[in-house]
Parts: sequence; structure tokens; C-alpha cells
Amino acid sequence: MRAMLDAHDDIRCGEETRVVPRILQLASQWSRSAKESNRLKEAGLSDDILGSAVSSFILEVIVKHGEPAPRLCNKDPFTLKYGVYLLNLFPKSKFIFMIRDGRAVVHSLITRKVTVTGFDLTSYRQCLTKWSNSMKTMMGQCDELGPLKCIKVKYEDLVIQPKKEMERILEYLEIPWEENVLHHQDFVGKPGGISLSKVERSSDQVVNPINSEALRKWVGSIPQDVLDDMDSIAPMLKVLGYS
Repeated sequence: MRAMLDAHDDIRCGEETRVVPRILQLASQWSRSAKESNRLKEAGLSDDILGSAVSSFILEVIVKHGEPAPRLCNKDPFTLKYGVYLLNLFPKSKFIFMIRDGRAVVHSLITRKVTVTGFDLTSYRQCLTKWSNSMKTMMGQCDELGPLKCIKVKYEDLVIQPKKEMERILEYLEIPWEENVLHHQDFVGKPGGISLSKVERSSDQVVNPINSEALRKWVGSIPQDVLDDMDSIAPMLKVLGYS
């Protein structure tokens, strides 16, 4: 998704920053802890001051970690967990909730050794539970934001019907259609095109055209005992329409 958006002349997403989710998590900890929140207020640090500081930090990172563009985006995983808070910081922002079969997500994480905080890459059971919990949180945030501020996009739909989905996404973002978004691989590494991180695990996939090869790679890889308990391990699979 981020590569397809990056191929548009008016959009720049760039690599994962890694620091944006961390500052959001820190800000969330401040507000959740009554003791810490009180200490900050006693020190003269109101919610407005902290919000201004956090938004300035995020904006500085997003603006300066890549080339300038009319529209800037951030694709750090799990930032949607803080969607409502982010909308308060950036009232004009819009969110895209990318949804993918959790079995495929976890299989990809484990087989490609993609480290995600809190995910035990030796356990399909634990990773699927963590995925389900995260999706539940982000679904709740997206629903609270509403359809004018948060759109849900299934990875599988994007892969199978890329033009239809990208037309829907760009219309939602109020950005003119460009055929470039269907040929992102042609803009990788080009000036004004798509910049890739050498250490970001998804980079090796982004260089390829849109394809459906990864949709069913998980089949036959997940232990049977995990499959048998899937309804209790990852209830969000059914909620999101994956049987």
C-alpha cells in the first residue's frame, strides 16, 4: 500500500520511522497513569503542552525524513492504535486501516523473521493472539474515527482488484487518480519515486509488481493444535471475515 501511494506524484510516505509509534506509546503511558499524569501537571506540563510537543516531534520526523510532497503519510505499524489521539493532534489527517488475514501476517512475520515488539516469533499461537488483540484495538479506533476519517482496506482486495481499490482510496483521500499507483515497481529508487530501507524486511517484496503469491503461503505451515483453537486464539479472524 505505501509503495503504491508513494508512486503517486502528490504523495510521499517513505520508510517506517520506528520512532513515531514509540512517542505515541509514551504519550499514552503518560495519560493512562494517574500518578504520572498528576506529576506532569504539577510540573506545569498540561495536556495541551504535551500534545503540542508530541505533534511537533511527529511532524518534524515525517516532514524531514524524506523528500517534500503536497501530501505526506506515515506507515509505521500500529499507529492506528492511537488514531483518536492523532486526529486531535492533526485534525486534517486521514487514516487507512489495512486489514490482512492474520494467518498470513503471522506466517510472514515468522518465516521472514520480522521483529515486532511483543511478538514471540517462535510461537504461532502467541503471535496470532497478539495480532488479534492489536486488530481489535485498531478496529475500535477506526470505528470511532468514522468513515470520513478512517477507511478499511483489505490486503486481499487490493491485490486482486488493485485499480478498483486504489480508485476508492484516492477518492477518499481527495487526490486525483494517477496510473502510476498500479506500477509502483517502476518507481523504486528513482528520484522523486519510492525510497526503500535496506533493513526494512518488507523492502524485498515492494520491488515486485502487485501479485497474489503471498495470499495462501501460510497454508500447511500453522500447527494443527493452533488451527483447532483458532476461534479462541484469534477471534478477530471471524470478525474480519476470514474463515
